[in-house]
Amino acid sequence: MHTVWKGSISFGLVNIPVKLHAATENKDIKLRQLHKECHTPISYKKVCEGCNQEVKDEDIVKAYEYAKNKFVVLDQEELESLRKENEDKAVEIIDFVKLTEIDPIYFERTYFLSPDSTGGKAYSLLRQTLEQSGKIGVAKIIIRSKEQLAIVRVYQNALVMETIHYPDEVRSVGDVPNVPSEQNIVPKELETALMLVDQLTTEFNPEKYTDDYRNELMELIEEKKATSTISANEKRPVPDNVTDLMTALQASLEKTKKPATRKRTTKTKKNA
Repeated sequence: MHTVWKGSISFGLVNIPVKLHAATENKDIKLRQLHKECHTPISYKKVCEGCNQEVKDEDIVKAYEYAKNKFVVLDQEELESLRKENEDKAVEIIDFVKLTEIDPIYFERTYFLSPDSTGGKAYSLLRQTLEQSGKIGVAKIIIRSKEQLAIVRVYQNALVMETIHYPDEVRSVGDVPNVPSEQNIVPKELETALMLVDQLTTEFNPEKYTDDYRNELMELIEEKKATSTISANEKRPVPDNVTDLMTALQASLEKTKKPATRKRTTKTKKNA
C-alpha cells in the first residue's frame, strides 16, 4: 500500500511513528477526449493570454489574487520555508471527543495509519485506549502543503485518520435557497411516512450497494471493444518552415518542368 505521508502522532508524552495510506480510491471510469474527425487525443497546454504563447512549468510562479487583477507573488522558497516550519511540528492529538459530536458534514477523506518499525507497542496502546474510552482524538497535520484538522479513531483492528473541514470551510445553511419553513404536516401523512421508513429499515451492509452506472458503462465498453475498437492517430510532426518551403518550391519546379523532348534519330544510309 502506497505511503502518502510519514511522521509521528503523539498524545501526552507518547510518540507513535506512523505512515499514512489512502483508505479509499476513486473508481470513476476515466474517458479520454479525441478529435471527432481523426480520433487524435486532445491535449491541453498552459498558455499566457498576455504573451499568447505556451508557458513552461519553470516559468510559472504562484500568486494570491486579493482584488480583481491584483496579485501578491509568493516565492517558492517562501512557501517551502513555511511548509517546512509547520511540517517539523509534531502531529499532536490536542483533544479527545465523542465521534457522535461531529456532524458528518465535516468529514473529508480517510487514511489508514500503520505503525513504523519501532511504533508497534505505542500504536497498540493508542488503539486500545480509544476503544475502551469510546473517544476519538482530534489533531492537526500538514498534508500536501495544507494544514488539516483531523480525527484519529479505530476502524476494525486499525487506526484511521480522517481529515475534517474547519468550521469556516462549511458553508452556512442559511445561504441555501428555497429551504421551506415549518409546514403544517397532516398527522396521517407523517404516520404513513414513518411506517414506510420502518418497513425499509435494515442493518447497514455496504456490500449490498453497487455502482450500477459504472458496471453498465464497463459492460458497454467491453461490448464495443469487440466490435468497434479504433486506434488513435499518432501526433503528426510539426513541419519546419524552411523545410516546408523548400518542399513546396521543389514540388512547384517539378510541376512546371517541361517534359523532356525526345532526340530524333536519323538513319544513315550505308554506302552502296
